Amino acid sequence: MVTVRRQQPDEVEARDWRAWLEQLTARVPVRDRDTLERACARAEQCERAGEAAGGHWPYGKGCLAIGLEMADVLADLGADAEALPAAVLYRAVREGQLSLLEVEKEFGAPLATLIEGVLRMAAISTSLNPTRKAVLGQQDGQLDNIRKMLLAMVDDVRVALVKLAERTVIIRAVKESDPERQQKVAREVFDIYAPLAHRLGVGQLKWELEDLSFRYLQPGAYKKVARLLDEKRLDREHYIDEVISSLRGHLERNGIKGAQVYGRAKHIYSIWRKMQKKHLDFGEVYDVRAVRVLVREMRDCYAALGIVHSLWKHVPKEFDDYIASPKENGYQSLHTAVVGPGRKMLEVQIRTFDMHEEAELGVCAHWRYKEGSKAGRRTQSYEQRIAWLRQVLEWHEELGDNATTMIDELKHGLVSDRVYVFTPDGHVVDLEAGATPVDFAYHIHTEVGHRCRGAKVNGQIVPLNYNLQTGEQVEILTAKEGGPSRDWLTPSLNYVATSSARARIQQWFKRQDREVHIAQGRAILEREMSRLALDRIDLDLLAPQLNLKAGNDVLAALGAGDLRPGHVVNQAQALMPEDPQQQLEFVPARSKASESGDVTIQGVGNLLTHMAACCKPVPGDPVMGFITQGRGVTVHRADCHNLLAMQGEDPNRVIEVSWGEADRILYPVDIFLRAWDRQGLLRDVIAVLANEKVNVTAVHTQSHTEDNTATMLLTLEIASLGGLGKVLAKMDQLKGVLEVRRYKK
Repeated sequence: MVTVRRQQPDEVEARDWRAWLEQLTARVPVRDRDTLERACARAEQCERAGEAAGGHWPYGKGCLAIGLEMADVLADLGADAEALPAAVLYRAVREGQLSLLEVEKEFGAPLATLIEGVLRMAAISTSLNPTRKAVLGQQDGQLDNIRKMLLAMVDDVRVALVKLAERTVIIRAVKESDPERQQKVAREVFDIYAPLAHRLGVGQLKWELEDLSFRYLQPGAYKKVARLLDEKRLDREHYIDEVISSLRGHLERNGIKGAQVYGRAKHIYSIWRKMQKKHLDFGEVYDVRAVRVLVREMRDCYAALGIVHSLWKHVPKEFDDYIASPKENGYQSLHTAVVGPGRKMLEVQIRTFDMHEEAELGVCAHWRYKEGSKAGRRTQSYEQRIAWLRQVLEWHEELGDNATTMIDELKHGLVSDRVYVFTPDGHVVDLEAGATPVDFAYHIHTEVGHRCRGAKVNGQIVPLNYNLQTGEQVEILTAKEGGPSRDWLTPSLNYVATSSARARIQQWFKRQDREVHIAQGRAILEREMSRLALDRIDLDLLAPQLNLKAGNDVLAALGAGDLRPGHVVNQAQALMPEDPQQQLEFVPARSKASESGDVTIQGVGNLLTHMAACCKPVPGDPVMGFITQGRGVTVHRADCHNLLAMQGEDPNRVIEVSWGEADRILYPVDIFLRAWDRQGLLRDVIAVLANEKVNVTAVHTQSHTEDNTATMLLTLEIASLGGLGKVLAKMDQLKGVLEVRRYKK
């Protein structure tokens, strides 16, 4: 049911669309003013009809007001003649005041089709929003909704741009809404639409969507960074003015004509994310002071870079050449950090005017270059930006009704970094950062992945879990027949980084005979239990906890690769804590925590704390505390949906907490290892433990000349059962290792 709100006196100006249209046409060219005028008049008619019903508009704005703001956003992006009237009419259709049939009759089929595509994109919020568990269970409808959305975007990327404009207007409008609505809109924008704007290259919207959603999802962190920025604003602006004046003069004196130099806008979320990712204080974030240089030609970019580095000392490891290696969304620029005047950190971005337009407008720039010499390059850039959508559709056709896999691939594909590698024939392959030769093989073809047995990178044999780097040439070595290895599905071994490759491997195992799966699953589980020195697991009791019916279903899922043995073992231990044989029989080792414990409560000293079971925070995660009744403070991850919901209901009970000096509580565990005796065995074992940051408190080794083997008994400090399983898996991969397991006396 549509609800509307009666007009207030201060809204007359917002509804004066004729004055708005005059201002718009004075600012940007409008190619079909007549259609836009008719759309505004029709939206006004719908708004007045809705107001006559005496209800309330969502977000406090009528369909015309929202439509005009959407058109403003799209006009700044250079949208075409159909996108603007579609934006004006969209909310009237969305709120049920106007039908698509009426739109088609009055404005034509193309405009109605565009609005219909935007309506379909509403399926993203119900299909990809992890807080809506009921919808996630409806896989058939979910898949159909996602597929419709993707098809609409592939056919006409303006669909996504109109939807991005609508979400931009809505998240601006929730400023006066209640916290629950603010967080609901912000979560959707942050999870889906800001990454989508990034993927389509529309930086002009991406930054605003990230900052506004961050403001509502983590208000404490947002206000802290905003306050720090505001406190030093005058000093920073004066400093930037001096840098701009100096740099502009040096560019002109060195023959770089027509360059523009200006201070770059500071985005609160990007500053906070950098502080969290690199564990920096605000004063250590170098791009708080930043300038951008725009030049005419690409060669001028590198000439300007040389001038910058000649003026100020370059900061090592803080240079990125996105011109030679563009980002996955086509973004091109040079980024460098220098020690500027007064020994203050300064970021400098250098790009051409064309690159800047691409960075701000992304696919929107395509419309401005349909004619003329630049058309070919722009069209190619446009096609590259939506090629990933076609890939997701192809994977869906191949993988069948696996909704979860498709959703994960879509969400991960929106935000992940990329690497670009070459086939032996010189074709470029676009993969997620961290991809391996196995991922590359499955990207080429499913059968190539199944029969992959080795790989060469730049002509040299590499392990199958090697992390590919941009610019490398990859060749896959295949067998004539066969299938994938089950080890590829073990996360700790890092054979597979992409969800599409993982899903295809799982599909292969699913097609095998169930009895074979059960036998293989039993062998996998027995091997894991033996390694961890666990005696028994009641699979029939465990099955319901894994959403399965019986114990054999657990074994079949293990054999098919749908379940990981570590997950099964952890679930089993959680079910049966009263059985001493099933517990971790660890005696706590010396804690590396300070006397204040693992978690510090800001401003109130020590309180009883415990970790939330819903999000299971671990040291290093951003965390917040919620004061419970009688149980002290529950520590949640800062992005936990339950915490956000409780914060909306009772914000006064949410407090700031931080991790203390301790990273973890460690437990001594004895490990038995048997291997063929060879030089360097102990060195390799210690290297594995060092890489995993595991402390060794005792080692006893013995060689056995009768069978040329060696045994080791090591005492390690381990934080968890999962960590133990990962360490054992890594040690088991060492050359010549015959057996490695937890040792019980």
